[in-house]
Amino acid sequence: MGNSIFVRNRSVPVFIAVLALVALGVTFLSPAYGTGALSVSFTKVLGMTLCLCLAALAMDLVWGYCGILSLGHFAFFGLGGYMIGMWLMTARTEAVIRANLAESPIPPTEAEVSQATALQIFSVVGAEDWPWMWAVSDSLFLSLLLVVLVPGVLALVFGWLAFRSRVTGVYLSILTQAMTLALSLYLFQNDTGLRGNNGLSGLQNIPGAEAIGQDRLSVWFFWASALALGLGYVGAAWLVSGKFGNIVRGIRDDELRVRFLGYPVEVYKLVVFTLSAMICGVAGALYYPQAGIINPDEIAPIASIYLAVWVAIGGRGRLYGAVIGAAVVSLLSTFFTSGRAPDVDLGFYEISWIDWWPVLLGLGFVLVTLFAPRGLAGLFDYVVRRQDP
Repeated sequence: MGNSIFVRNRSVPVFIAVLALVALGVTFLSPAYGTGALSVSFTKVLGMTLCLCLAALAMDLVWGYCGILSLGHFAFFGLGGYMIGMWLMTARTEAVIRANLAESPIPPTEAEVSQATALQIFSVVGAEDWPWMWAVSDSLFLSLLLVVLVPGVLALVFGWLAFRSRVTGVYLSILTQAMTLALSLYLFQNDTGLRGNNGLSGLQNIPGAEAIGQDRLSVWFFWASALALGLGYVGAAWLVSGKFGNIVRGIRDDELRVRFLGYPVEVYKLVVFTLSAMICGVAGALYYPQAGIINPDEIAPIASIYLAVWVAIGGRGRLYGAVIGAAVVSLLSTFFTSGRAPDVDLGFYEISWIDWWPVLLGLGFVLVTLFAPRGLAGLFDYVVRRQDP
């Protein structure tokens, strides 16, 4: 597999080399293992950026290569975060409860610990019992399994219903957005079992790692995010480099012709859609422990639209383009919305970048669409062509 990937997709060794250099650089500049030039918070930002790059990579698979403009893929990202978030909250809260009850004259039973843990977690929404969806939240293995299974099953069911009905184009995009909106509105309700608009918080407190500082944890999560992105890139490159990739691109360019050639178009689309959802789930599971909190706002339709914008700006149909777009836009968003960018006083009006960042992003999307349809990755393509003999 490795040789064929390196031969068919020259971006793979370059991408892995650049990613390794970035990982080494961040480690060297981190406060835990290096000079401390990077703060803990910015190290987390970089780790979260890599997770967003992985989600963009998944989006490029389904849109850039298969031609399915999904405006609901961030829902899968959020579901992955919720799956791991339930375990984090359960394990952390249970540890606190056990520590508080350790001095009791009569040792508490397991049922009492469980009840106290549930009360601590769900009292914010007026509940005190475990919802059914938290049944395996005490098992790390099962929670990790659900990180890929829940987004995968949702994508499989949704995709099967949509593709077998041969819904395509803008109608499919609207359906994916409707799915995301419905899920977001459902999670906002307090009786869903996921704490409504309060979401899951305190996810940065990793159970069993209380003695380890956030400086080291931030680097560990950055390494994990880099590893996931590297594996995701290699896997995606392998998928699109062979016959499967040719058929998927054929579906993107002329679905009717591929169908007439006898290929099961719906099966190919379903495989790509489901795999990309599972990749998004993994990305979300790594993202939210670094963010520390997840709530239904993260699954709102606008988040999925942003994901599509990142891929378009980076250059869809190129795996490295999706990564470049997500990295550039994410870091610029952090810069402009964190207050680091100085406001511009025009005399008659003061431009606050916190308010104007969405406008700037939209303008960038329009300019790239009109004048650079191949996105930022097109610049790299141009440089490579100039260097080729």
